[in-house]
Amino acid sequence: MMKNSTIYIEKLLIQELKDGNQNGYKTLFDQYYFWLYNYVYKLSNDPVLSEDLVQNVMLKLWEKKSSLQITTSLKNYLFRACYNEFLMHLRQQKKEYSTLEALKWESILEIYTEEENQFETDWLKLEKAIEKLPKKCREVFKLSRFEQKKHKEIANILGISTKTVEVHISKALRFLKANASIFFF
Repeated sequence: MMKNSTIYIEKLLIQELKDGNQNGYKTLFDQYYFWLYNYVYKLSNDPVLSEDLVQNVMLKLWEKKSSLQITTSLKNYLFRACYNEFLMHLRQQKKEYSTLEALKWESILEIYTEEENQFETDWLKLEKAIEKLPKKCREVFKLSRFEQKKHKEIANILGISTKTVEVHISKALRFLKANASIFFF
């Protein structure tokens, strides 16, 4: 008997909804909202999202009232609608996440490319400045900074004193600081 009365009440609520009866819609809303909210909350574990999704379902129900085709019970229909609304939300979030992720990597690549281009420009500027150094000073500087040789090793290779090596390196650093200030040695 209880099942028949539930079916009768659901059919009555559906008909009132299709007829645009706001009181019937309010009754339907009041009767199912709590159950639907708890169901979506169990899916999402987010109270605000649960409220939004259930309200979306109820709003769509009102908006499409004249074309409703409910073949199951109203309760099952509403639970299925809430489930589908939740899945659509997940798909949308996945799309947004994918878009944000793509934008993030695009930005990183752009920054990296700009930095790489700037580094190449700066490196060319440094190479030109090094080439302007006097020959012996340039040799000492390259052995020190690019080949990581110690002052004593450079002195032995070039047949000069370590003090002369120090003077050439100081001279080179002052010149490069003035002419290629982008690098700090």
